[in-house]
Amino acid sequence: MNRIFTALMVAAGLGTTALPASGQKTVNIAFGDFDRWTVREIKESGVIGGNVRYLYEIAPGDTIKGDAPYRRNPKSPWRTSNVMAKVSGITKCSATVFPERRGDGFCARLDTKMETVKVLGIVNISVLASGSIFFGEMLEPIKDTKNPLAKLNHGVPFTDRPTALVLDYKFRTDGSANRIKATGFSAQKTVPGQDYADVLLLLQKRWEDADGNVYAQRVGTANERFGKNTPEWIDGHAIPVLYGDITGNPAFRPQMGLVPDERAYWCRNSKGRMVPIHETGWAPEGERPTHMILQMSSSYDGAYVGTVGNSLWVDNVKLQY
Repeated sequence: MNRIFTALMVAAGLGTTALPASGQKTVNIAFGDFDRWTVREIKESGVIGGNVRYLYEIAPGDTIKGDAPYRRNPKSPWRTSNVMAKVSGITKCSATVFPERRGDGFCARLDTKMETVKVLGIVNISVLASGSIFFGEMLEPIKDTKNPLAKLNHGVPFTDRPTALVLDYKFRTDGSANRIKATGFSAQKTVPGQDYADVLLLLQKRWEDADGNVYAQRVGTANERFGKNTPEWIDGHAIPVLYGDITGNPAFRPQMGLVPDERAYWCRNSKGRMVPIHETGWAPEGERPTHMILQMSSSYDGAYVGTVGNSLWVDNVKLQY
């Protein structure tokens, strides 16, 4: 690995390299072994019980007390869906990602669950929350359930072309034929179709115009959804990164297509504003990305939709070359 390549890995928050017997290089993603966590200790508002909640972040070992908004540790590319909300003056926490012991270290467990806040005459909210870990930032505190993607700053700088995303995983689901949609301020709905865990890696070449709008071409795509119970760990599972226009590739699935504007990921532009990332097309063959989006979730269909009880465990996340 040359110095330029190493510098790119460091800048993206990625770690060291290894050379397996097969001759393929793998690069450990920083904190992708999930052995180090920051613990946030937050006391919720007295009107909902005043309980102390613990939120976990994939970052250097530390304990943070109090309800100050969390900002991603610069040493780690990761953020979790664990979040502090302040709605109508009430401090409430949602915890859907947890460290769990595995062997001599830890893994990450991502859960889909229902979060409920009820205070007579003030607020009555039930929100379905899926466990998610991703590269980027969450904008705290959350003040409402509107436009959830606009509250996430997705992606980190990245300029290389890996051949696969590699991880250990296992998955638990009850296999229900339908899912639940619960946004917080409207009646729960039944959504047809089975739920899946989702692992997604997107490589984008981004640019910004004079008005601060952000656009991107899709350079590379890796995606897999898990729908069957896998109670035993699947180690070293590789998800290929496909480059260029993959719509004619036999491995292509609809969810791997360009992201439509109504479901666009968001980022912070050079002016400090949160804006959607408009994917304009497929990048030419051989193009290098400027950013990587990496996200793993216990439910696949975005915010507020899923099957309560789903759990995805992940460990040892790497890039293969």
